[in-house]
Amino acid sequence: MKKVFFFFITILAMTACKDTSKNEISSEVEKKAIKIFAEPQFTIAEANKLLELPLHCVGVEYPNKLGQVIGDASDLQAPSNLHPIFYGCFDWHSAVHGYWSMVSLLKDFPEMEKASEAKAILKQHITKENVAIELVYFQKKINKGYERTYGWAWLLKLAETIHLWDDPLARELELILKPLTDEIVAKYIEFLPKLNYPIRVGEHTNTAFGLTFAYDFAKTTKEVALKELIVKRARDFYLADAGCPIDWEPSGYDFLSPCLEEIDIMRRVLNEPEFENWITAFLPQLEAKTYHLKVGEVSDRTDGKLVHLDGLNFSRAWVFYGLARQYPQYEHLKNLANEHIEYSYSNLVGDSYEGGHWLGSFAIYALNNK
Repeated sequence: MKKVFFFFITILAMTACKDTSKNEISSEVEKKAIKIFAEPQFTIAEANKLLELPLHCVGVEYPNKLGQVIGDASDLQAPSNLHPIFYGCFDWHSAVHGYWSMVSLLKDFPEMEKASEAKAILKQHITKENVAIELVYFQKKINKGYERTYGWAWLLKLAETIHLWDDPLARELELILKPLTDEIVAKYIEFLPKLNYPIRVGEHTNTAFGLTFAYDFAKTTKEVALKELIVKRARDFYLADAGCPIDWEPSGYDFLSPCLEEIDIMRRVLNEPEFENWITAFLPQLEAKTYHLKVGEVSDRTDGKLVHLDGLNFSRAWVFYGLARQYPQYEHLKNLANEHIEYSYSNLVGDSYEGGHWLGSFAIYALNNK
């Protein structure tokens, strides 16, 4: 009987050793499988390079995509007549975030080589007269849904960043831009209660993205009514969501991740216990230290739609950085963000206009969030 018992214990010990060995090998394989990507450095040298992008596009009127509804012959005018501030960079919203890029860089890197040139452009274009013309365009009934909500969101991001910029020029620009800023706030407050269902696409009309930038503006500038409305609508739209199919992403033209954009707004509007419960149901796989999401691969950067995937890489990165910063248990996602930036960042400067007119803004916003 003792021999049988000893034999049984020996078998158990051998099995345990094998399992331990397997676990150790598995652990080593997992460690080797995770490639570590360097954290991008946002230096004044990089800021100087990135500033070149908006400097060379905010005044470029053509080619231009107006996205316009024609009411009568008087609407058939040059972009710079219709939009005397935001006529460059191919379309209205890209012009807005081109100006945002300049303001963001000036705020954080005031010693840039071409800081004076950037300031001069801001002063030249953002005037009371020009804002009045931009405002009239938005107030026309036929333009009720113009740039909803992507362009609206970037205008509020521009206004928020001007508000945070500690410079005498910023105080001047904030006051001048205020009528247009107030108009966009009013449009959000009118529109959001009417939106019965969120728009869950990976391009401009994504509801979560539009809510996130507007929320940041409202929180920073103490626009209480807008902030409270966004919190309510975000909860209405997304609180019951679970099992987001991120494996289906991306679509061919995405520059936003529908799943990750939801996380970006919900981490803002939910308290900590609520958010942790919500994200566990929504994307539980993000908790795994070995979680990986393949970068969006661009096949042709001269194609204005296909190059959207570079934007996707930057927007995914800013969500991962923001989540890791707010919730330390997701610290491992910073490496994934670094990987996404590394893939697309080197193509920013000197690449084709199809991406160059807007991607710098996405890169800057991602780097600001790390």
